[in-house]
This record gives sequence, C-alpha cells and structure tokens, in this order.
Amino acid sequence: MIDKVIQISKEAGEIIREGFGENFSIEYKTNASNLVTEIDKKSEATIINFIRKEFPTHSVLAEESGKHGTSSEYLWVIDPLDGTSNFAHGLPIFAVSIGVQKNGETICGVVYDVMRDEIYSSEKGSGSFRNGQKLQVSTNDDLRKSMLVTGFPYDIQDNPDFAIERFAAFLKTSRAVRRLGSAAIDMCYVAAGVFDGFWEVHLHPWDVCACKLIIEEAGGVVTNFSGEKIDIYSKQILATNKFVHQSMIQVLQAKF
Repeated sequence: MIDKVIQISKEAGEIIREGFGENFSIEYKTNASNLVTEIDKKSEATIINFIRKEFPTHSVLAEESGKHGTSSEYLWVIDPLDGTSNFAHGLPIFAVSIGVQKNGETICGVVYDVMRDEIYSSEKGSGSFRNGQKLQVSTNDDLRKSMLVTGFPYDIQDNPDFAIERFAAFLKTSRAVRRLGSAAIDMCYVAAGVFDGFWEVHLHPWDVCACKLIIEEAGGVVTNFSGEKIDIYSKQILATNKFVHQSMIQVLQAKF
C-alpha cells in the first residue's frame, strides 16, 4: 500500500507543481487567511479518484470535500495541498500529505515536499524515510540550544489557547523559532532532525495523520501540551525528538 500512496502523492504533486506561479482561482473559507485554490481541488479530486479505482471499498477524509464512505476499516486522510497560502503567494514551501488508517490506527503515511521533490514515508513498525534514506530525530536535549518550528491557526486574531504568548515564551527559551507555513513540512523536518520540536493548536486530522507516524517511526514523540497521548483529532500537537519534550511541556504549561 505504501507504494500506492507514494505514487498518488507524486501524481498530485505534479498537478501542484504545474499550477505553481500560474493564474488560478482563489476562494475563501472561514476568513481571508483561510484560502482554497482550484489547484487544491484538482489535487484532491485526483487522489480520491485514484482511491476509488485502486481501493474502491476504502473510506476517505479529505480537507476540501470531507468524509466519503463510513463502512470500511480503512480510512485515507488527505491534505491535497498543505501550505495553500504559501502556494498562492509564490512561496515554494508546500506539500501533499496522505495518511492511511486501519481500524483507527495509522498504518502508513506519506508527505511529498513538492518543490524539493522529497518523499517522506513511513509504515507502522518499519521506520521513516526521505527518498529511501532512513530518518532519525535529533539528539539535542537542551531547549536553549533547540531550533523549534510552529504555525499559527487561521483564527489567530482570537489568540486561541494562548498561541501568541506561547510563541513569545519559546522565543525567549530556545535558540530560534521558525514559521514555514506548512505543518506537514514542519513535522517532517522534526523527523529528519532539522528541528528539535514543533507545537501548534487547531490543526486538523489531515494535518496530523501522516506526520504523527513519520515522527514516531523516526524516534520522536507526539502528545498534547500536557504530555498525554493523542489521536489525529487532537487540537493540541506537541511533536519533538523526545529529548526536549518535557522542557517544552514546562513552557507550554506556564501561566499566561
């Protein structure tokens, strides 16, 4: 199945690559920060059509079109273009993210970094890879020497879950904090040891499904801000190399 997921991720990525920098229509979902382009929709339709052909009994949960089917033990969780705002503005940091669950457990995940032509992939119990090379999280255990990454939710104006205060707190307690605009790429970089930790609020299942497995299979840890286990529907995500996990929880649990 992982080969099939990689295949359709690349096909969707080709649609995105061809549309990058071209004229395309843009719609707004909840507010002016929450975009969807016709390329998102083309990518998603391509993936869903592939699933219907190759795995006709499987269910799908996709960002743009929602839930398809409910009876299968298999669920494909799809973000057809993670980083739409980057894509729309010509910033080449975006990805296709696809996770597959069986009976509620993620069994494989693929993130395709489109413009770098890098496939991050993982199967449950088999490790994580980037273009076939095994990934390993970093071994840094000092938050003060850590490079962290985060993102802001579309409703940041409401400052949900003290997002702004927590961002400021990590600016003061880490070496640096980056904000790339694609949660999928952020988390894959944690798996690859580029970043030591990632946190964000108000993510969705399609943001989390593939990446959670990729990080865990690379030796990392994914919890909520209290250190508790989560599923793909959690609204708090803390993903680290495991060595700075407790230090990041202490910052996240401070009184704001």
